[in-house]
Amino acid sequence: MGKIYGFYTMPHPPIAVPEIGRGQEAKIKSTLDACYKVGEDIASIKPDTIIIITPHGPMFSDAIAVSYENNIHGDLGKFGVPEVSQSSNINLPLTEKIIEYSKEQNILIGKITTRSAQEYGMEYELDHGALVPLYFVNKKYPNYKLVHITYGMLSKMELYKFGMCIKKAVNEVNTKAVFIASGDLSHRLIKDGPYEYSPYGEKFDREITSLLEKGDVFKIFNMDKEIVSEAGECGLRSYYIMLGAMDGCDIKGKILSYEGPFGVGYGVMSFSLKDDGRDTYSKLIEERQKIIAVKRKTEDPYVRLARESLTSYLVYHKYLENPDYITDEMKNSKRGVFVSMKKEGQLRGCIGTIFPTTKNTAEEIIKNAVSSGINDPRFMPVRKDELEDIDFSVDVLTKPEEASKGELDPEKYGVIVQKGSRCGLLLPDLEGVDTVDKQLQIALEKGNISPNEDYTIEKFEVIRHK
Repeated sequence: MGKIYGFYTMPHPPIAVPEIGRGQEAKIKSTLDACYKVGEDIASIKPDTIIIITPHGPMFSDAIAVSYENNIHGDLGKFGVPEVSQSSNINLPLTEKIIEYSKEQNILIGKITTRSAQEYGMEYELDHGALVPLYFVNKKYPNYKLVHITYGMLSKMELYKFGMCIKKAVNEVNTKAVFIASGDLSHRLIKDGPYEYSPYGEKFDREITSLLEKGDVFKIFNMDKEIVSEAGECGLRSYYIMLGAMDGCDIKGKILSYEGPFGVGYGVMSFSLKDDGRDTYSKLIEERQKIIAVKRKTEDPYVRLARESLTSYLVYHKYLENPDYITDEMKNSKRGVFVSMKKEGQLRGCIGTIFPTTKNTAEEIIKNAVSSGINDPRFMPVRKDELEDIDFSVDVLTKPEEASKGELDPEKYGVIVQKGSRCGLLLPDLEGVDTVDKQLQIALEKGNISPNEDYTIEKFEVIRHK
């Protein structure tokens, strides 16, 4: 019977590799020492396979990517050192078994080969999210096969379930494995860093490392969505999969290192497990259903109508007829409406109308909720199995009125700019839009209007239902 004998979280900053850092890596010496310690631990285990989850391979919105050839190669040429490279054999029997069990759970898997990668406009290669952690492992233990997985933008429960499939496959194939969850923490730790600063960055890093240390799966899965969204991290989905592969165990984490002098959090952890037969997955599902029930009880008619409109269209392939709970205001008013959807704190779709196009606000919501779910060109259409993970919001617009630049306030007013048939709109109170100049710049870009043109400005307010 196979088993995963070690679990680790590791970051992947290219600067940590001495050939790239050229002395700068000394600023994260604690991270380097911890990564070498992971290599020593793995060398003592002597696994035949390393399973690594990365954020930087082929990424899909609705599937998990799994490398699917006999071997794979990659180098750090993108960072100026092509001589730092790795070629590994893929553990295909284990990979195939993971795919088999994932299909049984209706988890979409993208098999990545040289040919399929070309079809997707990608490269079949080891990415730096895998190469950097494995650089330190290889210094201590270079003899292993690889299972190379790139997480997808699936729900956290799907990712957890995928981790369970990995555990089951390892047991079935009878392999001795270790598991590395590659991911950096917040990229927004300092104001003069490479990414936009957020006060939530440090809060996220502190909370996730503490919860992993305690092995508190339930609190990890119910972290504040705003904190997660604002952190700008790339490791949490790797951790969801790792926790799924730990299902049925009491988990205790050990922080080997945490630091962030370059403005990005680097966390290295190891884990000890005690198999006590607990059914964490079922309890997570139970907690999730309780949260959904509370949301359903507290959502107002506008949000409920948006959610049920898209649900009806996806399930029955037809628009919802006006239900009996809609208010007189929704029946008797005619307003422009924007319907927005977020999944795990990330935008999943947003479409709306500046001016009403139907006979009342209720029908405007019904129409735009469906369009937001299936017609937003930035995203794949929403699937039925995603609906429970999506949060809806509805913005009802007041009638636009002419305005000068001096009358604008990006927190209070949305803006419409127009030149002839070209038009750009921006809703109010958006993250990162805190000046009038920024608001106008984005609206003009959306309308393909030059700042030097003689364009008109209108302002409007929104009543936001969340």
